[in-house]
Amino acid sequence: MKTTPVTRADLERSVIAVPPLARNADLSLNREENRKLVQHLERGGVSTLLYGGNANLYNIGTGEFPELLALLRDIAGPETWVIPSIGPDYGKALDQAAILREFDFPTAMMLPMAFGATPAGIATAIARVAERAGRPLTAYVKSDNYLEPKALAALVRDGAVCSVKYAVVRDDPSKDEYLQRILDAVDARYIVSGIGERPVLAHLPQFGLTGFTSGSVCVAPNLSMAILRALTRGDVAEAAALRERFLPLEDLRDGISPIRVLHEAVTLSGVADMGPMLPMLSNLTDEGQLAAIRAAASTLLEADRAFAG
Repeated sequence: MKTTPVTRADLERSVIAVPPLARNADLSLNREENRKLVQHLERGGVSTLLYGGNANLYNIGTGEFPELLALLRDIAGPETWVIPSIGPDYGKALDQAAILREFDFPTAMMLPMAFGATPAGIATAIARVAERAGRPLTAYVKSDNYLEPKALAALVRDGAVCSVKYAVVRDDPSKDEYLQRILDAVDARYIVSGIGERPVLAHLPQFGLTGFTSGSVCVAPNLSMAILRALTRGDVAEAAALRERFLPLEDLRDGISPIRVLHEAVTLSGVADMGPMLPMLSNLTDEGQLAAIRAAASTLLEADRAFAG
């Protein structure tokens, strides 16, 4: 596992996969199925793994956190960069930050709070949790005005934040006043697009963001990495053509549940068995939805294998 400090090259070199987390029937962590998914990603050229919302870490207990960190460390390849997540509430994040100090992860992402928070309070929390963790954090901006741009810039300048996952959904991602205000305050090299393949044609070429995160990369790592390479060399048309492969599964994720659909897609495609979801989330049970997910995920996996040769 990569343990060196985060650099721009780290953010640029790989799509940042945001995998689900496999559990056994008793909800304990499933080491072998999680390893199987990681190896599938690594074989497809993905070298950065961010365990956050898709892994349902909003609901993980602090008591299980050391076991999770040890598992993620152990199943990653020697060059793979793993980013666990903490929070979202301040007290839980502080407790997890103290545990994080015992491990060599270069950063952890602070999950976003949807209630009981203010922009100034969030900035203070990130600074204090980063100090407790003894390392910079990755900030997750998921809603309008979640953090004031000047406050975010101060966190970067002071070394409390090393990267930003920007994930505010827009009907037209090419028009984003809040993102532009952030970029006026924070260098784009610190910011990655955080909403999968759908907005990357605007976020990277137009706004100059450094890279992007993806959930569907867990099914099709070769194709997702090809999108990143195409955008890096300025071939937007090629990236757009490749992105079309992802839209059927992404449409299901947007229409049903991004987290729950991805969890089932990894299982139903045969990549790895993710098992039951940790409460307060639950597995999908509607047979029509599951059939549609199986078809979209299997088609995407077949396209990925054909692309890889």
